[in-house]
Amino acid sequence: MPGHTDKFPTDVAAHAAPQGADSRKGTSPALHGAALPTLPAAPIDRQQWMALLARAPIDILEAELGSYAEGKPQWLRRPETGLVMAQGRAGGTGERFNLGEVTVTRCALRLADASPGAAMVGVAYILGRSHRHAQLAAVADALLQDLSTRKALETRLLSRVRRHLTRARGQRQARALGTKVEFFTVAREAGVNEEDAG
Repeated sequence: MPGHTDKFPTDVAAHAAPQGADSRKGTSPALHGAALPTLPAAPIDRQQWMALLARAPIDILEAELGSYAEGKPQWLRRPETGLVMAQGRAGGTGERFNLGEVTVTRCALRLADASPGAAMVGVAYILGRSHRHAQLAAVADALLQDLSTRKALETRLLSRVRRHLTRARGQRQARALGTKVEFFTVAREAGVNEEDAG
């Protein structure tokens, strides 16, 4: 419900971050800021495209879904916001520990012109509180399950999302490199300064 925050049951973790979720403990390691995996090339499976859609900017979804983005879906579960426990790993590979709760929005729908019981169900779990993002991701999920529309969406929508995520990751890495400290260089410079002072 809008403005309402609740704790989701443990089945949320299976969808909140599809490319690395672990539903055994109701947690999802991919939700806690782990590095993005290598983005796959089309064709991809549902788990992979749900992960891409969960990270896709709303403006890209709006543009590429076209009239589907404007339609009123048949809601099976309207967008609702809740909490999921995220986990981390010591050193990235060690024992898991509870990092904290993160906000997730989920929904489930059928497309507006679909016959009840005869159409694919679109599902989305996204980080944050954006009901619109969840709706668009679920619409795209439903369309990607339809073989008549999958190829076009893989070519246009998913390829564009991949490029955006790859570019964003490169920018983050460039910013991180700008703060990198070469400790051996610092130590050598400190030694030279001490010799000059002596």
